[in-house]
Amino acid sequence: MRSRILHRYVFMELIPPFAMSLAFFMFVFLMGQLLDITNLIVNYQVSLAVFGLLLVLSLPYFLVYIIPMATMMSVLLTFLRMSGDNEIVALKAGGISMYRLLPPVLFFAFICMIITGVMGLYGMPWGKTAYERLAMDVARSNFNIALKANTFNDAFPGVIFYVNDIDHQTRELHNVFIEDNRQEDVSSTIVAPRGYLFGGEDPNDFVLRLYDGTVNHVQIDTRSAHATKFDTYDIRLDLQPQGDAADSRERKQDRREMMLTELIEYVRSAETKDRRYYSILMELHMKFSIPFACIALSVLAVPLGIQTLTSKRSAGLGIGLVCFLFYYLLLSAGMVLGETGMINPAAGMWLPNMVMFALGIYLWVKTAKDSPVALLESLRDLSGRMAALIKNYIKHP
Repeated sequence: MRSRILHRYVFMELIPPFAMSLAFFMFVFLMGQLLDITNLIVNYQVSLAVFGLLLVLSLPYFLVYIIPMATMMSVLLTFLRMSGDNEIVALKAGGISMYRLLPPVLFFAFICMIITGVMGLYGMPWGKTAYERLAMDVARSNFNIALKANTFNDAFPGVIFYVNDIDHQTRELHNVFIEDNRQEDVSSTIVAPRGYLFGGEDPNDFVLRLYDGTVNHVQIDTRSAHATKFDTYDIRLDLQPQGDAADSRERKQDRREMMLTELIEYVRSAETKDRRYYSILMELHMKFSIPFACIALSVLAVPLGIQTLTSKRSAGLGIGLVCFLFYYLLLSAGMVLGETGMINPAAGMWLPNMVMFALGIYLWVKTAKDSPVALLESLRDLSGRMAALIKNYIKHP
């Protein structure tokens, strides 16, 4: 009965700091995405409903990385508070082993692992695909609005055009310059004093109609050139590549947009082990290694919180942040080396979890025996120096 009450108490204590940590990390991660979405609002005049939908669609990708972070911070903050309020001392005095605190933490971490796994396996591919599709639809339907004067526009594959001035009432373009490299071995330069851009029959198509201009064709293989003047000239522009380019882009689908079955099928059917093969194999292992980080980091966070003295509660938080940074440095190194094939992608993705889990078990044993840990003293000194440097920088930037 006592164990059940203790487990329920610890589990409930983990929820508030998890919610706060999740909200904080979501805000930090979404700041970068917010700039891109704000650009769509300013340039494409999208509605607030579309803006909100874009934010929702971008969440699954961030949650895959945010949830393990929030899980570790919630466990660390909970046990820092319990240690600071002498609840850990009271539990020890009551004859309760520190190992009895492990089940509610593991159960909480397991729930977070399942949520992260669902986000990684289903939410992230669906969200990224839907986000890219919606963003492209917004760009297609409002491309005229997004046109800017005095800016080189390369939204259309193989075509770069420049407009000196735009009449926002009539949508007339003034002093248009175009470089068209869509034809092999032929480079075309078109200059016209005025023109109009309007939608074509297909949602991806636009027609740029120019007046009283000149077309200069340069034949690269024969090194010949000729110029033609025109009264009216229509140029068909397409937001999507045509022919082989489109097929190639379809074949090279972003690995983060691929479902689990697509990843497995690609790894099985790959004929050569090139950079893309290792990248997709790494993504396949990442689907499972990132969720498992919830457990590995939680096991580490408990002894970090318990080992921290009341007078050094901030140092415990600093130690947690240092360990967290170390984990993601290992993960980033594994991603870089695994993607290039320098190490096995499985080792690159799972080694950070194994290091953190082994370190957590070691600290658990030390904590249960009330043995001091020299490593934590070194980390306290490191976190203290980092805090001093940050304070000094804030006072004297």
